[in-house]
Amino acid sequence: MQKFFALALLALACQQQAEQTIEPRVQWLSSPASDSSSLPYLVKGADDRLYFSWVDQNSGSAVLKYSTWEGSWSPPEVVAKGSNWFVNWADYPMIAATKEGMLIAHYLAKSSPGTYSYDINLLLRNEKWGQALVPHKDSTLTEHGFLTIIPLRESFLLAWLDGRNTGAPHRDHHGHQGAMTLRSAVVQADGRLADEVELDDRVCDCCQTTGALTDSGPVVLYRDRSSEEIRDISIIRKVDGKWSEPRTVYADQWEVSGCPVNGPRAVASGNQLAIIWYTAANDAPQVKVIFSFDGGASFGPPLIIDDKNPLGRVDIVWLNSQKVMTSWLGRNDGGETVIQARIVDSRGYMEPVIAVAESSEARGSGFPQMERLDDEVFFAWTVQEAEGNKRIELARLRVN
Repeated sequence: MQKFFALALLALACQQQAEQTIEPRVQWLSSPASDSSSLPYLVKGADDRLYFSWVDQNSGSAVLKYSTWEGSWSPPEVVAKGSNWFVNWADYPMIAATKEGMLIAHYLAKSSPGTYSYDINLLLRNEKWGQALVPHKDSTLTEHGFLTIIPLRESFLLAWLDGRNTGAPHRDHHGHQGAMTLRSAVVQADGRLADEVELDDRVCDCCQTTGALTDSGPVVLYRDRSSEEIRDISIIRKVDGKWSEPRTVYADQWEVSGCPVNGPRAVASGNQLAIIWYTAANDAPQVKVIFSFDGGASFGPPLIIDDKNPLGRVDIVWLNSQKVMTSWLGRNDGGETVIQARIVDSRGYMEPVIAVAESSEARGSGFPQMERLDDEVFFAWTVQEAEGNKRIELARLRVN
């Protein structure tokens, strides 16, 4: 018995030691991005291709570029460029593809000299990139961002945070501004916009939204905001063409007066839905995962995958019908910030934490990205150097 206990302690010590160092299976990749790049985004399109987008910044100008993985990264292609963009560490541009390979991308452009006055600009690409179009038609000089793009058959479902009610006409007699809202619309292949609707009239101001397409229909998830400043994760489902009422995924009861800038991520496989999020309810930071087997109509109990003072900035991908790979910014035993990953089984089993790369809790390090292609998981993240320069690192990890 003593021998067994000693071996168990040795195994635990080895596991803890393994979490101190970078996983040796992580293979660094050369990046097609320049040495002045940030805001990476990785996504597997509905056409089963892996897309990587980012922003280069030089001399006051921003350029959105993308590349595809073909055994190595293809030469970068420019999507758009401008000198009036709103470039924000947490609200990164995205790219997505339909099954037929039609692309959509977006960036944020200033709508006035005001600090937080900007619009979402969408671009569609069939044979070439078209002109930018704005999905929201309110024309208010307020915030519009944190977009989610869900590819449909020949269109894209959009969801975003919309600040039209936060402007001057909506302030009360105490001078308080109105609430941030969550809105949705559909953009067709020819650029026509349809079905714009308000999904929630009071949400957290600057947390990323997310979404997925289940067999039951699309779902949108976001950090909600109650009148008591409870900011837990909510879900809205579109079933039989109708949007449901918002419903809390799990009642963490996180009461916080300001926006934590830490949104959820969700992935679907058939009617299975997996969601990862960060919470600091009761001053106890945690990263959690929860599963649904009916397209988000109901959920099992959440799994706590990190309660060692994590920072959040989460991501998630399906590996197979039962397992997901999760990632987040955590801390190793020395208190250093590390991009961590962990395989989680929907039946409750969790594999040991994998240390992917060293990182920083600084805003400039942004939100690490993760995506799976075949039997490999790709990672992208921003490195903020001491002199202020930013560059993107890329790596991959083979999984069984």
